[in-house]
Amino acid sequence: MVSSIQTRRHMESHVKSGYANMADALGAARARFIERNVTSKRLHEESVKSLPGGNTRSLLHTAPFPIFLKSGKGYEIDDEDGHTYTDFVGEMTAALYGHSHPLIQNALINTVRHVGLNLGGTTLHEARHASLLCSRYNLSKIRFTNLGTEANLHALLGAKRFTGKSKVVVFTGAYHGACFMFPEDNPADNVIDKEDWIVAEYNSVDDAQKKIEESEDVAAVLVEGMQGGGPCIVGSHEFLHQIQASAKKVGAVFILDEVMTSRLAPGGLQALEGLSPDLTSMGKYLGGGMSFGAFGGREDIMAVYDPRDEKALAHSGTFNNNALSMVAGYTGLKEVYTSEAARERLQEVSQGTKMAVTGRGTILGIHFLEDGRKEIRSYRDKKDVSALRELFWYDMLEQRFWLTRRISIALILGTPWEEMERFCGAVEGFLTRHENLVKL
Repeated sequence: MVSSIQTRRHMESHVKSGYANMADALGAARARFIERNVTSKRLHEESVKSLPGGNTRSLLHTAPFPIFLKSGKGYEIDDEDGHTYTDFVGEMTAALYGHSHPLIQNALINTVRHVGLNLGGTTLHEARHASLLCSRYNLSKIRFTNLGTEANLHALLGAKRFTGKSKVVVFTGAYHGACFMFPEDNPADNVIDKEDWIVAEYNSVDDAQKKIEESEDVAAVLVEGMQGGGPCIVGSHEFLHQIQASAKKVGAVFILDEVMTSRLAPGGLQALEGLSPDLTSMGKYLGGGMSFGAFGGREDIMAVYDPRDEKALAHSGTFNNNALSMVAGYTGLKEVYTSEAARERLQEVSQGTKMAVTGRGTILGIHFLEDGRKEIRSYRDKKDVSALRELFWYDMLEQRFWLTRRISIALILGTPWEEMERFCGAVEGFLTRHENLVKL
């Protein structure tokens, strides 16, 4: 493992300031990246022999090659080249409890020893976890899935069965899972049932009302209260409440995707915004680090999945009630915290630059925009400077911060505030070193 002093000296001896242009700065950053990660490069060259592009999760692909991670403990991770990073990826919000929380570790070990992995039947553990989730998020009934994608899939199917309609209103820039992506005005190529979608403008009160109330055959409206893929574009209070009101007016099912935002408060983002969705989809950290998804809400809608009714929709999945997911999720749900301080500090240091910070609580997004705007309401507001984002990513890796390439941050419970201060200082240093590239 490389010590923090060694890493700092390495960074200070290699990171130059005042590059004449972006091409020079990026070229130097890439060269340092390759030099520091020779083991990851070799492992990538092996992995491409059996995986398309050496990857089985598209979001985690990075050029010229991805860093291979070896282990994690608490809020830190180690890679195969011996570097230790402060983990700001947080498994895309799923790793709220970190990589070695003792309560969850003990719960998993005890489950393996005394319960088993997957019993093939109904268990006390799923009923207990369901009861806790229903009380925490004000749900009448809930069903479990393997991941958030499945939660949204089954919530939509349930809404269509309940209403007898087929269309779904979604919003530009939305990501509701691997087969529910809406980067612009139309569904992405891998979206299923393409003819069923009506895409409205995110954060546009008028367009949301029009698309919901004036379109025909609308079964459901599906929205993120904060768009994770933005990264972290926050829906306005007025916008979210208009969606709720319009859905109710036309008899459509209002589905709030809280797969990422359920961790923002004990009752999720809906509690913060005073929303009452008909159905809520969840996942990520609520499985305690295990594979997990869930959807739930109104009893009359969820009744379409009641197997006691011979006409009910089928909903099965070998690992829906996996013992490890049920126990780890139940154990972890008791610990949630949020803080706005880090985002406010980053917003301060970015004034006068092309950098902007979005998000709520412990989920943040960092953007580099041509016009330097600080308020982002929709993907249409973003004129990205992708080269600056890439340069920032390389720079933060050298300073031992693990981030996604799109620069989204999901803080891990127990990350020392000193690490957040160090990150804010690293960001300020980046903006200073590359002042000629980032200033407005």
